[in-house]
Amino acid sequence: MTFRLYYRGLLKSNGRSKDKHEIRLMIHPQLVKLWQLERNNEFADYLKMDNNPCILHEGGERDYACLITERLKIYAELDILFLRAGEPGKIIVGGDIDNRLKTLFDALRMPQNEGEFPKDELLSRTPNPCYCVLSDDALISRVSVTTDTFLDAKNDDEVILIIMVTVRKSVETWGNMSYLQ
Repeated sequence: MTFRLYYRGLLKSNGRSKDKHEIRLMIHPQLVKLWQLERNNEFADYLKMDNNPCILHEGGERDYACLITERLKIYAELDILFLRAGEPGKIIVGGDIDNRLKTLFDALRMPQNEGEFPKDELLSRTPNPCYCVLSDDALISRVSVTTDTFLDAKNDDEVILIIMVTVRKSVETWGNMSYLQ
């Protein structure tokens, strides 16, 4: 299974938990639509099962529905088109792409500890369940990043990301057959 996600907004180097959750909330509706597509009916049915242990994970005051989870023995490969202020190249020097990517990877996964769970106003805007790409960013096995210039960027932290996610299996199981082509 392969799908693409789109993100336009701020992507800070060493983003805080709130920054990561804002990104998570912007990606959530795309994942909801992905799971509603007719071709994905089988794994969308997982959410209808009460307390499905494969994809539903408890986290603070919300549940997180994770498409890619170790429980299903699947992992992700990411190909990212990263449009940002500045010229192409300069990936590390002057661009700090590595720490911005770490912020993105953390935003693609569910919160991992008490300090990352949404609170207050952010909690009130978090659906239950909140859809995430990954249960853990350790499930990313390969990353390819192409940077280019975002000509309409309003500041240095604004980006456009096109993220192609390819789901791979580590072991074929009954639980992960519908995810894979």
